[in-house]
Amino acid sequence: MALFVHFHEKLTLVLKALSMSRGRLAAELGVDKSLVGRWASGVVTPSAHNLENLTRVISNHCPGFTMLDWDRDLPGLAGLLGVAAPVSGHGVAGLHDAPDSLPLPVLEMSRLTTERRGHAYEGFWRTTRPSVMMPGRFFHDHGMVRRHENGLLQFKVGGAGLLFDGWLLPAEGQLFAILFDTVGQTPIFVIWNGVPLSKASFLDGIVMAAALNAARTPSAYPIVMERIGDLTGDRAADDATCAELLARDPLAPEGSIADDLKHHLIRDIGPAAAAAGLGEMFLLAPITSTLSRGETIGGRLVG
Repeated sequence: MALFVHFHEKLTLVLKALSMSRGRLAAELGVDKSLVGRWASGVVTPSAHNLENLTRVISNHCPGFTMLDWDRDLPGLAGLLGVAAPVSGHGVAGLHDAPDSLPLPVLEMSRLTTERRGHAYEGFWRTTRPSVMMPGRFFHDHGMVRRHENGLLQFKVGGAGLLFDGWLLPAEGQLFAILFDTVGQTPIFVIWNGVPLSKASFLDGIVMAAALNAARTPSAYPIVMERIGDLTGDRAADDATCAELLARDPLAPEGSIADDLKHHLIRDIGPAAAAAGLGEMFLLAPITSTLSRGETIGGRLVG
């Protein structure tokens, strides 16, 4: 049926036009929020009964909306709702709604994994990374990981006016971060080793980014991230805490980084280092020597 062609995109368009969250829709329908999430991600489509109830709820906010309107194409539906039609045909989301340029299966998988495991990574965090431009110095980015209404983990870190904003996509026990450097106007990629326990407390991984020099030199280097606080559940209060963290000076004081952490972040890389047994052939973050760890609720089990 034409009704279910790109249904998830149509539902996303409707929710955006009505400024309605998935949680609010679920409450008005009397169903679990995860079900609405699966509809919106395209994993499943509503049953006839649920579609009828969904249409009824939408008509309460958009008088005249009927079951027949689901058969409209996206531009036609957008016109009915009085909003701009999606440009790409892959949804109406922007940076803060959903990364719609990624292949749909990636987003579906990430949303499903986030639904099961996203809570382990939500919280306030501090990164430690070596400076590419200031050899021997380190930076701390501060920020927040929180589940967005689109079902993905939003990742926002930075300091002193430098902001990295994007998404954490969990897959196969790892976290793939896609961030946007709002100063350099370039994307940044991080792969983190995930944790199997219910609450991550420390993560390690590798950054791939363009250095902030004149040539924007492609660079890769290790990074770690430690939990410094938990979310309160009050979004306004958590946003205020995140804003305070983002305002902090990111340059770590000299001598403040422990020697074992320095050894992890600054390594000898290349054939000579590998042959001498002093380093690695390639820059790696192997699970066999990962620093990533977590804990159960209450900290009764750590590992």
